[in-house]
Amino acid sequence: MVQKNDPFPSRLKQPKDPFLRSDPVVHSRNQHRWEGPLDEVSLSRYERDGFLWFEGFFNQERMQPFFDELLEMAKDEKLNKSDKVIRDPHSGELRSVFGMHELSENFSRLTRDPRILGMVRQLLGSEVYIHQSRINDKFGFEGRGFDWHSDFETWHAEDGMPRMRAVSASLMLTDNNEFNGPLMLIPGSHHYFVPCVGETPDLNWRDSLKAQRVGVPDRDNLARLAERGGIKAPKGPAGSLLLFECNTLHASNKNMSPWPRSNLFFVYNSVENKLGEPYAAKRERPEHLGARKNCAPLTMHDDFPELAHQGVPPLP
Repeated sequence: MVQKNDPFPSRLKQPKDPFLRSDPVVHSRNQHRWEGPLDEVSLSRYERDGFLWFEGFFNQERMQPFFDELLEMAKDEKLNKSDKVIRDPHSGELRSVFGMHELSENFSRLTRDPRILGMVRQLLGSEVYIHQSRINDKFGFEGRGFDWHSDFETWHAEDGMPRMRAVSASLMLTDNNEFNGPLMLIPGSHHYFVPCVGETPDLNWRDSLKAQRVGVPDRDNLARLAERGGIKAPKGPAGSLLLFECNTLHASNKNMSPWPRSNLFFVYNSVENKLGEPYAAKRERPEHLGARKNCAPLTMHDDFPELAHQGVPPLP
């Protein structure tokens, strides 16, 4: 059922101008309970740009087992027949695997790394849970891109996420360079909510995860935001980490290189921002796209027990 009192109206019949967000960007401001490892310079940069980039956050050797596990998943016939696996509509190659933290204990531990979890709690000013996890793959010469969008627009319209209080952590499992389709972001775009035109088709997720057509901002508004903030494409070796705000507009190009590009995404949502009824869709999406059952606060994994206690990330 579509909700009527919508603070972020989208999927409209007629265009509506973008408007300034009413939600804070850094939710822990003036909350001493959620002090964390990010200093004031980093918090201000995140507030201004809508993302933070940490080149070489993990060493590359630590990433290889995750990439190997992904290759094994690609051979799993039962998994490949499930809704959790999305294939490229043109090449048939693996495009995304959802619910990674539930499919793999290694990936689950990664979501609870104290260095990441400490920063996310600080940004969101609360305990957090995993709203969604996935791997996005772009095989060499084959991997297609993702159109410009705000994740929050989709999660609000189709999942019923009430407010802008979520953070995505994108971890590079392979090198991301200018040739293999790195993620592009528009700095400062998170300050504006851009309503999109076009009603949500029933079971839209079955097509949108292959090629998004609904929930894409119009080109005029994208151009204005890009002219104001520019476009950034953080690039670096495997093990690099990108934290970006849920309303930051982002996209990526096709992989034209021979080198694969695999990125792991964990979406952290505040426990105070759990999903309700969809605001602009007829029914809820599956659990692996928007968690409603498994919303318990994450506890830090004790690979680094002293860091979990202190909440301080070590040097990469």
